[in-house]
Amino acid sequence: MTDEITETLNRFRAEASSQDLPPDEVEEWIRVALPAVYMAEDGDGAPAALIGGDPMLPETAADPSEPFVASVDLGVIPPDATGLPLPADGHLLLFASPDVGIERTGPGAVLYVPAGTPMVRRSVEQLPPAPFPTRQLRTFWDQLSPQMSESFADDRWDDPDDEEFELAEELADAWPHVGGHRPPWTLQLGGNPVGPQNDPVHWARDSAREEGGDPSADDWTLLASWRCSEDIGKDSAVVHWVVPRGDLASLRFDRVRRYTDMA
Repeated sequence: MTDEITETLNRFRAEASSQDLPPDEVEEWIRVALPAVYMAEDGDGAPAALIGGDPMLPETAADPSEPFVASVDLGVIPPDATGLPLPADGHLLLFASPDVGIERTGPGAVLYVPAGTPMVRRSVEQLPPAPFPTRQLRTFWDQLSPQMSESFADDRWDDPDDEEFELAEELADAWPHVGGHRPPWTLQLGGNPVGPQNDPVHWARDSAREEGGDPSADDWTLLASWRCSEDIGKDSAVVHWVVPRGDLASLRFDRVRRYTDMA
């Protein structure tokens, strides 16, 4: 934990104390906050990610079944910044349709390409509005990512009541006051999700439980989120990729679930 994060947490504790928020719930809020990397346009550094356009794919890879969204250069991302068991180099390719309500599982949503793999730019037939407009994300930063207030309440208490939901909202409101806000971003790697309406990690976890016999039902984690832009007609949509953490450690992506939410 960096000195900056420690200072942020201490300020949060002081802010929460000034509002008479219960110390146990304050510490739980901190405990479930997860490290994340956020990427945005502009800047003069090396591109952390490329959005849209025709993808660079391994020469032997099959054509993707979904539109290409982004390629993340893991060699640019600081080690351990996401809290995810990701390789230190290579590229992580993300694919998805931004149509609202898409809830799919199976191969094709994520592809990891090891460093040094021969790659070629491939023009593939994709449904409109793909290929998405090309953007370079040269600005990135890492910080703690708290849960959404409703998600926190649902995880913290069995069948939370109005007072418990209100307490979770008060904790969420105290967080940005001490520097815990998220500046504008396009792509998120790791952390807790921010959904206009629903929590994609809860959705994946609950779906796995309903399907039964899945030992990874409680192991789902956010891999990435993409905030769609106005020029693809989905400016209030957020696309999420969620995966069992154990699968991610094994670079297994055949069970990735995608969820698209819109305000």
